[in-house]
Amino acid sequence: MSDKNLKARGIVTLVIVATALFFLMPSITQKLPSVWKGNADKIHLGLDLQGGMHLVLEVETEKAVESAMERIANDLKDVLMEKRIRFRHMDREEGIFTTLELTDREARTQFEKVLKDGFPSVEIKSSEVVDGKEKIWLKINNKQIEAIEKFALEQSLETIRNRVDEFGVSEPEIIPQGKDRILIQLPGIKDPQRAISLIGKTALLEFKMLDEEHSLDEALGGKVPDGDIIAYGYKVESETGRRTKIPYLLRNKTLLTGESLEDANVTISDRFGEPYVSLKFDSQGAKDFERITAQNVRKRLAIVLDGMVHSAPVIQERISGGNAQITGSFTMDEAHDLAIVLRAGALPAPVRILEQRTVGPSLGQDSIDRGRLSIIVGTILVILFMVVYYNLSGVVADIALFLNIILIMGALAAFRATLTLPGIAGIVLTIGMAVDANVLIFERIREELRLGKSPRASIAGGYSKALLTIVDANVTTLIAALVLFQFGTGPVKGFAVTLSIGIVSSMFTAIFVTRILYDYFVWDRNIKRISI
Repeated sequence: MSDKNLKARGIVTLVIVATALFFLMPSITQKLPSVWKGNADKIHLGLDLQGGMHLVLEVETEKAVESAMERIANDLKDVLMEKRIRFRHMDREEGIFTTLELTDREARTQFEKVLKDGFPSVEIKSSEVVDGKEKIWLKINNKQIEAIEKFALEQSLETIRNRVDEFGVSEPEIIPQGKDRILIQLPGIKDPQRAISLIGKTALLEFKMLDEEHSLDEALGGKVPDGDIIAYGYKVESETGRRTKIPYLLRNKTLLTGESLEDANVTISDRFGEPYVSLKFDSQGAKDFERITAQNVRKRLAIVLDGMVHSAPVIQERISGGNAQITGSFTMDEAHDLAIVLRAGALPAPVRILEQRTVGPSLGQDSIDRGRLSIIVGTILVILFMVVYYNLSGVVADIALFLNIILIMGALAAFRATLTLPGIAGIVLTIGMAVDANVLIFERIREELRLGKSPRASIAGGYSKALLTIVDANVTTLIAALVLFQFGTGPVKGFAVTLSIGIVSSMFTAIFVTRILYDYFVWDRNIKRISI
């Protein structure tokens, strides 16, 4: 073996170890030159190590189907009126069904043509004729229901991820579970209740006109006019802080929604010094808002969020430019969180908390201390065993073990992986497996020496005979780890990540690095005896 070949392998090893140290250093100390800060980050700790919040949410996808049916029913009603097709009493039944009465057979024929041409996702579930009038039950077909439910989960996932990102949580884990559930882990969260409120808020923003022609008192007494709804808002008294519930009689028709929003930001009032949320609509939303305000000057426009009226100002004049604002007795945090959810968009369906756990930082620190102790104790025991049983060859294996730990931690930092408690278990397991390859090699070298071969021939024979066994054992374990990563949940994935990285790095150190050390002493130093 040439000296040039040995140096080349040594340089490759030094470059790999130096790269691992480059990514690992921010996790060891913060006193580093600026070159580290922009290119490397410290190892992120999982929920079980730094504390935080664990949530399992259920997306109420049936509500998304109900909302879709309501939108379709409103559109269908407009089309029927536009085409002058006579009908009566279009109502909702059991959420997902819409019923209407047709006056004659000709209306039925025209109605079927409208459904076929403009509403292919709607089908007639059943019908009956009573007193010469035909009552029809409509529903969304099953294929479209599946598509709506799938979209509701995907859109909820994306919306929640956007909200969490703007909230500033480092390394959140937000993944779907099944057809209607979302797993959320927020490490290091300081205010769990605020986070829950932010994540779970539907944030459906609607602009509706107040009905000032009918009596609010009569509506509260049960005589709600057709096309109207009763909604409530709150007024907070500045002196006592008492919240008073205020009823409003609103037109049911929504004139504009939050889908037209382009931006939402917190602004401080110049007059009162209180925060409010300023809204900016996109180009189409700005045109719609200008048209709405121009047609309803001197009337009151209600700004409704998740069914609650936040404000109902009088439109003084046509408002162009696409700007509006939501005022109320907000704290700065409340205004900030409202702006976040409006920017991220509304959830397509309400979400319900099925499981909630909070891990305290003290418990996380205790896990870190125990994990660190397990790594230290495991490493020391392995080091002592290798030195006692294999003499100076054991020292070679221990050097490789030390480099292996550096490579694992450096890889976790480089790939921005999250270290969890099961991940620490994976590192401890890797420590034991790392020297397993060296044990196979050393035993083969011993066999070669017993046959009377020279140190050079014994080393070459030991590595060549053990290589296939080592590769087979590690590749099968790596396949199992990859399967765990692909199909496992959070804790199992944490174990699979460190185990996978550990297998690759241990093969490199046990086979490549230790061979460099042996070749250096045998070829460069020309030793005559192997201490093994």
